Amino acid sequence: MNKGELVEKVAAESGSSKADAGRCVEAILAVIEEELKSGGEVNIIGFGKFSVQARAAREGVNPQTGEKMRIKASRTPKFSAGNALKKSVSG
Repeated sequence: MNKGELVEKVAAESGSSKADAGRCVEAILAVIEEELKSGGEVNIIGFGKFSVQARAAREGVNPQTGEKMRIKASRTPKFSAGNALKKSVSG
């Protein structure tokens, strides 16, 4: 499912227009993104938790040349599924 399909489903489920649903989806994604940028996390009980994970600097290997290289430290988004979501997916 892509974002357009998600907007259509949200519009159908909520009984609102696709334009309104699109604005809501965009707003939710923007709020999650801003919270993660500031180092926070978003916890939706039963669904899951969006957070930021720090990755330490490390040494890697260029797969094309085999040459060793240094990979800088970075931050990456992480999602942990909640119990209700895990149960609904597993059957």
